Amino acid sequence: MHTVENHPRAVLAIALGIFALMTSELLPVGLLTPIGSELEVSAGTAGLMVTVPGLLAAVSAPTITVLAARLDRRTLLVALTSLMAAANLVSAIAPTFPVILLARLAIGVSVGGFWAVAGGLAVRLVPEHGVARATAIIFGGVSTASVVGVPAGTLLGDTVGWRAAFATVGVLGLIAAAALRALVPPLPPGEPVTIKTLPALLRGNRGVRTGLLITTLLITGHFAAYTFVRPLLQETSNITGGTTGLLLMAYGIAGITGNFLAGSRVRNHVRETLLTVALAIASTLALLAVPGQGPVTGTLLLAVWGLAYGAVSVSLQTWMLQAAPNAAAAASALFVSAFNLSIALGALLGGLAADGLATRAVLGVGGVLALLTALTVAAGTPATTRTHH
Repeated sequence: MHTVENHPRAVLAIALGIFALMTSELLPVGLLTPIGSELEVSAGTAGLMVTVPGLLAAVSAPTITVLAARLDRRTLLVALTSLMAAANLVSAIAPTFPVILLARLAIGVSVGGFWAVAGGLAVRLVPEHGVARATAIIFGGVSTASVVGVPAGTLLGDTVGWRAAFATVGVLGLIAAAALRALVPPLPPGEPVTIKTLPALLRGNRGVRTGLLITTLLITGHFAAYTFVRPLLQETSNITGGTTGLLLMAYGIAGITGNFLAGSRVRNHVRETLLTVALAIASTLALLAVPGQGPVTGTLLLAVWGLAYGAVSVSLQTWMLQAAPNAAAAASALFVSAFNLSIALGALLGGLAADGLATRAVLGVGGVLALLTALTVAAGTPATTRTHH
């Protein structure tokens, strides 16, 4: 049962929530080096700050979807955002690396639960003709975290210290929680999701299985390389220190562009969009691995990478919702679980490659997985259950 009311400000509040949560999850990407040196851990170990919340988010997406099936959606979103805010404020004063990892567990719970619930809410907040745009706006929060959140956090960390970056994201979380409370209408739970719903959807729906495989390959490949973007840029393109934050901002601006370009095309061309994205990421990572580049080439390649990756979230979510139009909550929970598990797996594989071989090796891992994604998309059955003319 969908309301026909129009709540555009609620869509913006949810986008702000996803922005704060994803900034929170990815913030350590730009701060691995300073946190590692202050708390005396290697880059690979520091990468656990991305792995740990990814793993927790993967578990919490389906768990919270089932356990909180009877809770009002607004209440749930406010609670999860507040938990994220508290975890970041703890990270800002953490005396040791294990304390940060504990706080990062709470970040994972918030991200998984929030995204699983928020992914399918656009249909309840705006009329049908506005759903595609509202979904792109909500997932714009993911791209904007890469564009504004991580680079701003990196610049702040380089200028005032990494603890200030965590504290700022904590305050942003409190603002997002207040906005959600004020702007989102009460949203009683929709279709119940039970423990049995999720495996039944997996067994009975080939489009969902293909979507999860594509998600796992592409996101693992991306994060194997992206988690180590700071040391990578230093090694491959001779880009150092303060410039990294600005370059990540260019990456993110490209990402927001990619998100909205995909948002306008993906409803009718989900397969073609995903194929283009996977091939673009594979090519960019391969080119970044070519030795002897200068900062200009490195910057251009980073922008192309951002443009391609910006289209990923909205394209994958659309694939999943088209594959299971009558089980949006369950499909979203499985998707968010696979997405976050893949962030964790990517950061872990990248860490093993960086510490065991060389930083540059993460580009090989990412490129091969992106290529496998393209092959899977090409071979898989299209998700859509409708024919578009």
